[in-house]
Order: sequence, then C-alpha cells, then structure tokens
Amino acid sequence: MLRLISTKILELYSKQAPATGIGLFRLFYGLITFQEIIFLLYFNHLIFDPIPYIDVEFPMIPFFLCLWGIIAGFLIVGYRYQFAVISNYIFWIIFVNFTSMQRDFDGGFDTFMIGAGFFLLFMPGDRAFSIDSLRYKLSTPFTHYSNYPKPTVSALAYYLPVAICLGFLYFDSAVHKLFAEHWRNGLGTWLPATQPYYVSAIDMSYLLNNKLLQNTIGYIILIFQFTFIFFFAKRQLRIAYLLVGLGLHLGITLSFNIYPFGLGMVCFYTLMIPFKWWRCIGRLVTSKQPSLTVFYDQLCPLCNRTVLILNHFDIFSCIDFKSAQEHAARYPALAAINSETLLTDLYALDSTGHIYSGIDTYSRIFIKMRYLFPVGIILGLPGIHQLALKKYRSIADMRQRISCSSACLAPQALPDTSLYHLLFEDVASKKPNAFSRKLSKILIAIFLLQLNSTIHYGLIYRLDFAAKKSSVGVPIAEASNALLNVSLTFLGITPHALYLHDHFAGYDHILAITYTDSNGNEHWLPFVNEQGRLLAPNWGRVHSMWANIAVTPNINNKRLHKFIMKVTAFWAQKTGLNIENVVFNIKLKKISAPSYWVYDQLHLNFTSPWTTIGTAKWRDNRISFDLPDNINEL
Repeated sequence: MLRLISTKILELYSKQAPATGIGLFRLFYGLITFQEIIFLLYFNHLIFDPIPYIDVEFPMIPFFLCLWGIIAGFLIVGYRYQFAVISNYIFWIIFVNFTSMQRDFDGGFDTFMIGAGFFLLFMPGDRAFSIDSLRYKLSTPFTHYSNYPKPTVSALAYYLPVAICLGFLYFDSAVHKLFAEHWRNGLGTWLPATQPYYVSAIDMSYLLNNKLLQNTIGYIILIFQFTFIFFFAKRQLRIAYLLVGLGLHLGITLSFNIYPFGLGMVCFYTLMIPFKWWRCIGRLVTSKQPSLTVFYDQLCPLCNRTVLILNHFDIFSCIDFKSAQEHAARYPALAAINSETLLTDLYALDSTGHIYSGIDTYSRIFIKMRYLFPVGIILGLPGIHQLALKKYRSIADMRQRISCSSACLAPQALPDTSLYHLLFEDVASKKPNAFSRKLSKILIAIFLLQLNSTIHYGLIYRLDFAAKKSSVGVPIAEASNALLNVSLTFLGITPHALYLHDHFAGYDHILAITYTDSNGNEHWLPFVNEQGRLLAPNWGRVHSMWANIAVTPNINNKRLHKFIMKVTAFWAQKTGLNIENVVFNIKLKKISAPSYWVYDQLHLNFTSPWTTIGTAKWRDNRISFDLPDNINEL
C-alpha cells in the first residue's frame, strides 16, 4: 500500500497544473472566514458574554476578532500569504477551542475550516490572484511582465486537499447515514428540509412534494459520498462528481440556514475543476488583441513599477505596455511627438489611432480594463480630472531616471519562503523518492486518524463499548478518544453524523419567544417567527445553539433557561427594549419529523398552532422563569 501511494504521489508531483484554482480557493476561503468574523462581531455579546450586555466576561474579544479580520483580508488579497495562513489557522484553533464557540455555538463547519486551513499552510495560494505575486515582480522592476511565465503548481496541491478534506469527510458521513432510517428510505435531504428550524427563507415545497425527486436525490447523495474518495480523480468521472457535489452544496446553501457550511464546501470545488477548463476560460475571457498600447520610459523605476502594477490588475489582457525607447518609432501616429517629450509622460495609442497622454492615459487604461470602467469615467469628470492632473504632474516631474548600466544591475527577486516551495519544490526536487515515501507515511497517518474517528463514532459510540465495562472495550474507547482530541483540535477531523435519526427521533416540538409590552400588546422577538423559522441573521452557529442544544427531542431545562436568558437579553438590547418592562412568553408548537414521505410536510409544520407554556421576566438584571418542569411531556 505504501509503495502504491508513493508511486501515485510521484506521478502527481511531476504533473504541472495552472495555479488559478488554488488562487481562487484561497480567495473564497478568505471571504468565508471574513464573513464569519463579521457574524461573530455582530453576535459577540450573545456568543461570548455569560449574560449579553450585562455580564461581559471577554471585553477584548472584538479587538481580537478585528485582528483576525485583518488577517482574513490579507488572505483574500494574497498579501504576506504564509504569515496570513499561519495566523488564520491559529485564530481558528484558539476561538474554537478556548471560547464558547464550540461548546454552545458550534457553527457546523468550524472543524472543517480548521482542516482546510491546515492544508492551506502547504498550498501555493500566493501564485495567482495575489498581491504577493505582484510584490515578487516589483522586486525586479526592470524585468518586463511578459518575461514572467504563467504560474504553475504541482497537481498534488489540488488532489491531496480534495482527497482528505472532501473524500474522507464524505465517506465518514455516508457510514453514519446507513444507521439513519430516513436516509435508507431515500429521504435524507427531505426530512431536515421539512423542519421549520432548519429551512432558509426560500420555500422549496414544490421540490419537497415530489417523492420520486426526493428519493432520487437522497440515493444519489449516498452513492456520491460512498464512492467519491475512490473515483473523483478519474478523468472520465471528475466532471460528474464536480457537478453533483456543486449541486449538493449549493442546495444546502440555498435551502438550509447553515449557509456557511454550504459555502465552505463549495469553495473546495474550485480544486475539482479540470485543469484544461482553466486554460479554456483564460482564452475566452482574455482579449485576442490589446485595445490600448501604452508607451513608458524604460529607464524610469517608477514607470516600470507602474506598468507592472497596471498589468497585474489587467486580468483581461486588454492593455499592451511597450518601451517608448524601443517601440515608439515603429508607430507613425507618434512620429510627430519629440522623443524627449515622449519620455515625460505615459502615452497611449488606441485601435482608432487616437493618442492620449498623462492622466488621460490612466483614465483610458481603466476604461479599457472593463471591470475598472467606472474608475476611468470618474477620473475624467470635471474637478476630479483637474485635481488628478495636478497630483500626477507633481509626481511625474519629480521622478528619477537611471542609466542603462544601472538598469542591467537590477536587484535580485524576493526569495520564495512559502512552505509549499520549501517542501514541494526545493526538498522534493532533490530527493523525490524519499519525499514521496515520507509524504505517503504522513497520509497514511491522517487516514488512520480519520478511520479512528469513523470507527469511534460509527461503532464504539453506537455499540457503547465503554458503558459495557468490557476489559477490552473500555481501553479501546479511551485510547480512541485520546486520539480524537488531537485530530479534532489540529486537523479538524470530526464525525459528520449530521441530521440523522438520533437527531430527529422525538423532535416533535419547537419553541419560540414573544414579548408583551407595557400596553399588553404581544410581539414576536426577531428570532423565531410565526412559522417556526429562525429569522436571519440568526443562522449558522446561532441556529445550532437554539435548534441543536437548547431545543432538542429531550429538552434539558437548565440549558433551555440559559439560552432563553441569552437570547432575550441580546435581542432586547438590539431592538431597544427595556427588559424590565416586558414579559417574555415561551411558546410551543407541535411538529412532525417522520422518516417516511408525507405530502406538504413543511407547510403542515408551518401552520401548526402555538401555545404559550410559560414566561420569563427580568428584574434587577436577573431573569426568572415560570416554565413546566418537563417540557418534553407537553
């Protein structure tokens, strides 16, 4: 097995692929992280305060979230990439393991983001769509951009993260699904989509009411997840797995209120897109002929850096930059311009033969870049044009020029210090066989850690070895659990037994909160609405807190009281309520979560009536409850 894996690694290592997919993966991962940080900032007091706005235990949380947001910004634009991915990985681990995020507000994708962040440490995410690639070019400003080859990476950087982060996840999830009756009945996606707590604002009932369609989707997902790890790399099947996977996770994003999980999975599919598609897309979106030719002073460091920056952002290749000293004489339209005058400004020539200079050249460049068209128009507006011209003139007239000999002594390019370069290009190129053997052993170790998680929760947990006091079972369970703590914390390896029968069995009631004001009028808290849906922005990890921890098939009153306290205190402050002057009403609605198909089950659950089962009151920053001792029996 070791030899087989080692041979496959060598084969993939020698295969070069465009860096486009990995650059987009880094960008999307950064965007998802950034939106989650914004979410955490908005719900900061609900998630981290013992009593929202009243007992603030971690006043520095917003500061560290802002620092994390800056790191996520670096990740999005690809600036200081290695520093950014290491810092981001540490932030995920700290916030998940040392705050209430994991205990009470598990987002359902935190461990997945840790695992993806771990692989980003070793991926060349700075080779495409990054500021770092521009910084590399700017370190040798007198090298024309056309002399830099298209960035490529080893195909290993694509296949390894997909195999481990998606392949292992899917197989683990499929094993757990076999224990769920509704999944065996082909209703794996139908059942959670009929539960008010779990659905988004989009009404999918026209799809849910088609039994054949739901059975087809359910069984396709089971087959897809069981076989993905074995066949996703097959060239003939790759597109099929790409389309099914995208459909699955886009469906989760649109139909459920756990959109961060759906988006996190979708971003991985940038690594599944066939390599030749990136080349074809590149040929389709780039201009066949440049629509503007710009002439610059080859001996001006500022001009050379400006050209490199503008070309870096010219993603459609609409602009052609040429040295005025070498190429201007070939264009008759520029013959009337004195050679000395030609070097004082940036001159541009469009396809109609029109000549532009100075700030007008910049305006025309932005317009021709297509996506920066508004910037070019704004730059030409009266007032703004005059101010820009004044600033441009002050910079252009003060710029320094150098001699040709100095240009030839250009500085060395910035060294590549990324872990990908050091391990996969430097070390691996010297000893490829030794490298493949070591990497094979690491992959087998990760596989064993994932296998331990699958067996632990799929067999040991379900068969309850520890409870049976077996002389063999108890040590096995304890050893397995110790390994789980390590793999969960640093690699994000966790069971993916989501929305199974043990989650929905007995889930026949849901709760909501209203309040009665001083005039006796009852209002719904902007949390759970009359249908029983959790309203935006109470999705993601806030949904998980209420639907998976506070309200369960067997409600624990202590936990329920805690989260009613947190929700009422938080939303009272957000909506400007004086909690001392209102009474919060706890309402219960009976619903159904059958493991067999029922026509229009979603609307049946939506229209089920509410009954008030108790109240909660705040006095002197303390909350008191008047609730039944056993809500489960109502």
